[in-house]
Parts: sequence; structure tokens; C-alpha cells
Amino acid sequence: MTRVMLTGATGFVGRCLAPALRKSGHEVFEANSQSGDVADDTTWSKFPRAEALIHLAGKTFVPDSWADPSAFIKCNLLGTVAALNYCRRHNARMVFLSSYLYGNPRSLPIPETAILSASNPYALSKKLAEEVCQFYSDKFAIDVTVIRPFNVYGPGQSADFLIPSIIRQVRTGKAIEVKDLAPRRDYVYVGDVVDAIVKTLALDKGSNIFNVGLGRSYSVAEVIEIVQGILGTNLPIVSSNERRQDEIMDTVADISHASNRLGWQPMVSLENGLRSVIDTLADSASH
Repeated sequence: MTRVMLTGATGFVGRCLAPALRKSGHEVFEANSQSGDVADDTTWSKFPRAEALIHLAGKTFVPDSWADPSAFIKCNLLGTVAALNYCRRHNARMVFLSSYLYGNPRSLPIPETAILSASNPYALSKKLAEEVCQFYSDKFAIDVTVIRPFNVYGPGQSADFLIPSIIRQVRTGKAIEVKDLAPRRDYVYVGDVVDAIVKTLALDKGSNIFNVGLGRSYSVAEVIEIVQGILGTNLPIVSSNERRQDEIMDTVADISHASNRLGWQPMVSLENGLRSVIDTLADSASH
């Protein structure tokens, strides 16, 4: 059993992770946005001592990062510095939930050793945070495991994200409107991300970086096709053919390192994951 400090406990991943940690026998202390400003050291001084810190807290919605880059850098970078200082004080290891940081990849699948490139302010904030993690690991001997999830989805995700938006539009029975049908993404189910995070707590001492993805990609058009197949619809699709700034056209995670070191594999196919999201939305609508 490990005493675990979990930030971002009421966020999309955190809500799934906290019960999974307890089920695995760990003692969990939860912190969320009500606990104070994650970028402020005085917030951290109130938290109990733990042997491991899982740092999920941060701003995540990419379009918002273009509107207010400084807020993302403050929260995601300085919040991570404060998290590392907590680990220094308590001699704790850290698991840091990073992001996709590979920009437009030179080849697929993408290994952890690929060149990093921030394609939006959110990614920049995570890239800078990873650099701080590396510095604290090198200079202060803090064990840091970095998880780089690809496109996470699942029940409870904010309606602003692509998959909940598509499902909502299909369920309303009108035309499905998207900006661009072509971009492909490696979609990984939130339960599989949680499983990877839990497994990192069993690692020996040392610092690590792991890609967490499905290991294959789907286009926006293919996601819509699967959702329509599940719901038995054949609605028209309207694309504005609007390509986002610095759009990345395809991402596929090389997950061999997580497989070898963690004994981790994604267990949920995209179709089954989408069914889970659809079923959850249907249940919430009926209550």
C-alpha cells in the first residue's frame, strides 16, 4: 500500500483514478480546485505527507489556451513546480500527467524518444513542465514518471471535446456538424489511462516516460461512422473544411515501452469505449 496524494481528483481522469487507486489498496488523499491555487506553494503546505504524488491538476482545453496562454502556463508550469517542491519536502515520487507533445510527427508510430514540439499553448505548458520534472529528477534525485496520453475520451468528459460533441449531435437526430473530417487521432479510453497510472506505482526507483494510447488512429469521419453504427442512424454530415492552426493530421502512439516496463496494454477498443460513453449519456438523460 502507498500513501498517494492526488491532485485534480475531481477532473475527468481524477474521478476515475481515485476509486481505482483505492481498489488497488492505496490510501488516497484528494485535492481539487476547491483546495486552492495549485500554482501557490501555500496551497501545498496544507496537504498531508504522502509517498507518491499523482499530479493531474491543470488546464486542458486547447482552444482556451490560445485565448489565454498565460493562464495555462501559470497553472500547468508553476503548478508542476509546486508539486515537485512538495515531493522534495516529503521525499515522495511523482507521476505527472503530461500530454501529446510530438507536433507533426516525422513517422508513425511515435516513440517517446521522438522530437518534442509544442503545437499550441497548452502543449507548450506541458512541455515546459516536463523540462522542470527532468531538472528536479537530475538535480534533486526525485523519481518522476511522465505519462504522455494521446487523445483521452470516456464517460464524464466535458461536452466541449470532439467525441462528446459528435455523440450529442447524433442523439439529437439532426445533421452532424464538424470543422474537419480528415484529422486522425489515437483515441485512448480513460479507464486504460487510469490503469497505466496505477501500474506506475509498482515501478522500482527511477524516472520514466511512457506513451499511453491505443496504438492506432481513427479519422473524425471514422469516429462519426462508428457512433452512427452504434446508434443506428444515418444522419447527414456537414464539414466546414476548416483546418485549425498548426493542425496535426495523424498520431499513433508507440506503446511498446509501456507494454514492456509496465505490463500495460489498452483493453478497450474505440467501438467499446464509444458504447460506454453513449450508454452513460443515455443513463444520465433518463434520470
